[in-house]
Formats: sequence, C-alpha cells, structure tokens
Amino acid sequence: MEAREEALVNQLAAQDDELKSLYLEHLELKRRLEDFRHKAYLTAEEEVEEKRIQKLKLASKDRMMAIVWRHQHHA
Repeated sequence: MEAREEALVNQLAAQDDELKSLYLEHLELKRRLEDFRHKAYLTAEEEVEEKRIQKLKLASKDRMMAIVWRHQHHA
C-alpha cells in the first residue's frame, strides 16, 4: 500500500470500525508474509500458506479501498 493510501486509511479508520478492522487484519497478514520472506527455504505447505495469505492481503486491501472510495464520494 502506498504511503498516501495508508495515511488516508489511518485517518478514516478513526471514524469507521469496519475499515479499522480491515486495516488491522491487513497489517497482520503483512507481518505474516514478512515472516515467510525471512526464511531461507519454505516447505511445500509454507508455500501454499504464503500464497493464501497473499490473496487474503490483496482482498483486504481491495475492501479497504472500496470503503475509502465510498467515504470520498459521500463526503
């Protein structure tokens, strides 16, 4: 997520519980991916889990951006 997007999400999350929850989920998924990236080798199961987490992280970002868009166009 770009710094500008993240700043906007942080600002709006103070007013929107759903957005705040999604942002916290997104950060946790990002942290889990970082854990995988620090490993020298991934097992087959870890590779599958890494792909699953990447998809979840992308989906959470899409949902966050939809909420941000909704806030911007209803303001």
